Amino acid sequence: MADNTKSTLLKLSRRDLVKGLAIAPLFYIAKPALAVESKSLHSVRSLSFLHLHTDEKLKVTYFENGKYVKGALDDINYILRDFRNDKTAPIDKALLDKLAILRAKLRSNSPFEIISAYRSPETNAMLHARSGGVASKSQHLLGKAIDIRLADRELREIHRAALSLGGGGVGYYARSGFVHLDTGPERSWG
Repeated sequence: MADNTKSTLLKLSRRDLVKGLAIAPLFYIAKPALAVESKSLHSVRSLSFLHLHTDEKLKVTYFENGKYVKGALDDINYILRDFRNDKTAPIDKALLDKLAILRAKLRSNSPFEIISAYRSPETNAMLHARSGGVASKSQHLLGKAIDIRLADRELREIHRAALSLGGGGVGYYARSGFVHLDTGPERSWG
C-alpha cells in the first residue's frame, strides 16, 4: 500500500508540475509533512520577469535536477539589480521560490512586472530620505525583497495570495500599484 501511495504522490506531483504547481522544497511555507515528501521529488522551477524601469525581460528555469542553476541565478541577479546604479547582489533563493509558488497559486501566465528588487545602500538611503515609506534597513538591501505586479491579475488578488503563503513580509501599495514580498520576519501592512 505504501508503494501505491508513493506512486500516487508522484503522479500528482507530475500533474501539478505540468500545471506549474509543484514548487518544492519550501521549508518556511510548506507544512512539515509536505516539505518532507517534497524533498525527495525533483522539480523544475521557472520564473519570468519584465523590469518596468529598464524594459528588460527574462524567462528562466532557475532550479532543475534537484539544484539551483548558477547561470540562471546570475541572470536573475542581473535583472533584479539596482537599476539606478547597476549594482547587483545575490537574490535570496527563498524569495525566488516564494515567487514561483505565488505565480502557480494565481495560475498566472504573465511575467512578474518588477518595480524594485535589490537596492544598493546608496539608493536605499536616497529613497528613505525622500519618503518615510522606505525602511532604512529594508529587506531590499539584502536581496530578500521585491515589489511586483502581474498584468493578468488584480493587485488585491495578488496581495491575498501572497498573504496566504505565510512567512516573510507582504505589503499592499494600492496607490502605487504593487505588492511587496520579502523573506524577512513575518509581518504585513497596507
